[in-house]
Amino acid sequence: MMNEKEKMLAGKIYDPSDEVLTALRVNAHKLSQQYNNTTEDEVLQRAKILNELVPNHGKGLALQGPIYFDYGIFTTLGENVYANFNFTVLDICPVNIGDNVYFGVNCTIATPVHPFRWQERNMKVKADGSVYDDEYGKPVTIGPNCWIASNVVITGGVTIGEGCVIGAGSVVTRDIPPNSLAVGNPCKVVREITEKDSLKYRQELF
Repeated sequence: MMNEKEKMLAGKIYDPSDEVLTALRVNAHKLSQQYNNTTEDEVLQRAKILNELVPNHGKGLALQGPIYFDYGIFTTLGENVYANFNFTVLDICPVNIGDNVYFGVNCTIATPVHPFRWQERNMKVKADGSVYDDEYGKPVTIGPNCWIASNVVITGGVTIGEGCVIGAGSVVTRDIPPNSLAVGNPCKVVREITEKDSLKYRQELF
């Protein structure tokens, strides 16, 4: 029989009030707050916090802060991942981010899903008087070499392929194929990113 943590990570209906999950969540929230109380010149202190908060990360991780993780331990970050201000990851299901992924300000990865019907979504009361709700999650995968621009929301169940650019303010609710420029709400592919997008063709920038 699966425990609540195993149910959660498997994308099954689970009880978020479970004692083990609550303790993990509180710890992640405390570590996030500790990180947010540091500045970028406190390199060793930040590294120590991140190693505990998101132990599954590669070299060169740079999170500007503030950051907010629901669990942290269920997120995997590749090498040279950068996130600007207000990076939020609700990782009740696994979040996998590849190498060299950049996030603009105010980006959110949200794996939780709640029932559509309020009769199933509202809080419930246990025999001991404590309350809980039924929820589940869907994983998120972001391939390497992507740029996620400012104010992007990525919802559960989405895979973004390698080399994509997701335009500012987009809400990504479906998979995006590799090497795509995608924008909008809901986010849609505009075109493929090709060699013609090279800076060498943008002489006005030099």
